[in-house]
Amino acid sequence: MKKNLITAILMTAVTTMLLGLIYPLAVTGLSRIWAEKADGQIITKHGVIVGSRIIAQPFTGPQYFHPRPSAAGTNGYAADNSGGSNYGPTNQKLVDRVKGDVATLQAENPGKPVPVELVTTSGSGLDPDLSPAGVDFQIPRVAKTRGIGSDELSKLVSEHTQGRQFGVLGEPRVNVLELNLALDEKFPVKK
Repeated sequence: MKKNLITAILMTAVTTMLLGLIYPLAVTGLSRIWAEKADGQIITKHGVIVGSRIIAQPFTGPQYFHPRPSAAGTNGYAADNSGGSNYGPTNQKLVDRVKGDVATLQAENPGKPVPVELVTTSGSGLDPDLSPAGVDFQIPRVAKTRGIGSDELSKLVSEHTQGRQFGVLGEPRVNVLELNLALDEKFPVKK
């Protein structure tokens, strides 16, 4: 009995030191090597935080590229309430919302098929990226609103399109926040 008690106390002390002190300090130390990534990949402009590379932001004006719809939080894009709607494909609320979004997008860009990511939310509701097709669909609206040529805007989109990671993982994507910031810098909205 005494031997088992000593073993239990020693194991508790050792695991407490390893998992409660040494491991957290090691992970915190390693995170400082990649501090920009560990701190949320914050984007600043003129010393002011404008967003994060890894969390979608709402853009609603016609002069901006819009991200995927979000079901995170009651107003969408709430990073503290990440999650999808959990509506199944036969849920009437989901069907009605998607039909309404498709109708709005088709009116904006008649005759072009609407990319599915522009009418469906991601699992987290905070996906910061769109496929090149999702961005290309929006080029006519953004170009018209900003008074620039679609070719100029397509070139900017190409510059901000990231390929597959390591050439094989994932799909090509465009970070909507970074694209919109570059858009404001290169082609400011005329007032």
